[in-house]
Amino acid sequence: MKWINGRLRVLGAAFLLVLWPAGPARAHVVEAGAELRVTQTFGAGEVTLVVAGVSSVPAPLRVRAQALRPAGLELGLELGLELRSLADGSRVTGVVRVGQGGAALPVGQAGPYELRVRAGEEAAVIPFRVLVPVSAPWTMVRDGAFLVTGLLVVGGVLAGRRSGLLVGGASAAGAVAVALLLLAPYLPPAWPDGAAPAAEAAQRDGAAPVAEAGRPYAQGRFSTLPARPVTGAEFTLTLRLTDGATGRPVDDLAVHHEAPAHLVVTSQDGAVFRHVHLLRTAPGVLSVRLRLPRPGRYLAHAEIERQDSGGQLVTGAFEVTGAALPETAPQENATPRLTPAAPVAGSPVTIQIGVEGPLQPWLGMPGHLIVRSEDGAYLAHAHGAAALSFTLVLPDRGRYLAWAQYVTGGRLVTRPFTLEVDR
Repeated sequence: MKWINGRLRVLGAAFLLVLWPAGPARAHVVEAGAELRVTQTFGAGEVTLVVAGVSSVPAPLRVRAQALRPAGLELGLELGLELRSLADGSRVTGVVRVGQGGAALPVGQAGPYELRVRAGEEAAVIPFRVLVPVSAPWTMVRDGAFLVTGLLVVGGVLAGRRSGLLVGGASAAGAVAVALLLLAPYLPPAWPDGAAPAAEAAQRDGAAPVAEAGRPYAQGRFSTLPARPVTGAEFTLTLRLTDGATGRPVDDLAVHHEAPAHLVVTSQDGAVFRHVHLLRTAPGVLSVRLRLPRPGRYLAHAEIERQDSGGQLVTGAFEVTGAALPETAPQENATPRLTPAAPVAGSPVTIQIGVEGPLQPWLGMPGHLIVRSEDGAYLAHAHGAAALSFTLVLPDRGRYLAWAQYVTGGRLVTRPFTLEVDR
């Protein structure tokens, strides 16, 4: 009887393990069933579109719009929505107001979609996939083994002295269930319904993931309309991306840190700084409307990431003409705490920024730090921990321009400062 009681205690412990949370799905960009957040900069301001995940289809796809101060669109501003299925061409429309409720757009199937978002005369087209979670075959085996274990344990208790065979079977089933539970992080997940067919086929056939082979770098070219922007006047900055191997438009950008592309525009002297998020207006074409207060040379650095591949920095420059506009309220400079106090070229330096209130996540992180060499040849984008602490490497001696950005009280704060690397 002691032997049976010991087996039962072991099986009881195995049942407790079923409460152990499963590891996160190893999906790129957005997990099946999770929400998708995409930040876009319109001429009127910046908005984050939040597309809720679904657990099954057909279902309503819920979309809402959020904005920050002072860079956000006017609260209550109406945005037009059009959701188009790339599988069958069906379309549904709706409206969403910034900061107020949301819209429910019906989807009939998993797979690829395009969400067109219109703000006034501007429109952004956001490609994405509706992914529905699917259980892997091994999870069904695990759950079945736990069920069999439970039934045999109950049968063993009721059978009394004749329970040896039942408890032995329960032990075997429990061992299978626990083994699968422990191996869960190392077993392949089921490919969600609606995933890209090529990726699904590669996993099914045991081929190497695309990420291992990488993708050709995108070739990027910046242009402005008009060709010579004037201070204070709105103009459009456009980035065209083509594939380095085929010359075709690059239309497989991944949403990373809540945007398909992060664009940093700075004047040569660093007095003007913009961190915006380009709108996809056509395959391989990304645009944003800007107004700049000073004439001179401006540098453009766009951070992109292709699906299942690495990140890339695309650079360019353009000229702005006209007279300098009157200064607006200057941004408060940061006084960072550096460790070590005297940064050394090629070695890590930790930069801590003091904040005046509790931090709120922005673009998926507590804070962001943009660092540019004085000549513009080097640009780094670091992400901060909860205490707004950033660690990065400054590659060469010289002067660096830096901008820390974070959100507190629903307001986006940008604090510039400089760094000197003397050795």
